[in-house]
Amino acid sequence: MATVFVVDDDHNICDLVRMYLEKEGYAVSFAHDGEEALSVFRDITPDIVLLDLMLPKIDGMEVCREIRKTSEVPIIMLTAKGETFDKVLGLEMGADDYVVKPFEPRELLARVKAVLRRTEARVLEAKEIIYPKLSINLTTYKLKIAGESVEIPRKELELLYFLASNHDKVYTRDQLLDNVWGYEFFGNTRTVDVHIHRLREKLDGVDASWGLKTVSGVGYKFETK
Repeated sequence: MATVFVVDDDHNICDLVRMYLEKEGYAVSFAHDGEEALSVFRDITPDIVLLDLMLPKIDGMEVCREIRKTSEVPIIMLTAKGETFDKVLGLEMGADDYVVKPFEPRELLARVKAVLRRTEARVLEAKEIIYPKLSINLTTYKLKIAGESVEIPRKELELLYFLASNHDKVYTRDQLLDNVWGYEFFGNTRTVDVHIHRLREKLDGVDASWGLKTVSGVGYKFETK
């Protein structure tokens, strides 16, 4: 039985989410502010976190950032803010998906199932790709550059792994969203640009035999020579 950890200060939303999740066979735990969320998270081992953006004491972004320091548990952000900036920022902090309030409980349930499926698939299919001075390992979620371990958010690593495992093939931003974030993701293509930019900051100039390239008017590729 998968455990869903719901962090939201709206008790009515928590009760509604609990009803739908428990009906589907999930175990559900709750926290209603950011401090409580971090304390409870350390005491349980949830399979997925539903995390409200606007929380008392410590906001959802900071909670997400703290969780990501020690765990790769999937996180779905719950936000009443529909602006692209908030969505992109949440994904940059390590969230796997987001749902904008007000939401249909069935939509949220579908997102939970989809994210858990993708997480299970990543565990089963995890591999390592090695290039000169570069190692990308999805089993351990580790990146090594010139033999040194480098801290990297999960989505950046997954994006790099996807491009490197399909080297020299050009992908549009929409294709990258579909393949890395999943078909259920409805984010803005700017998310891809932000992640590519951050990857380049880590990778540019490491080795002349490979690199992340922009194909003008199309998208991106991992180019080898």
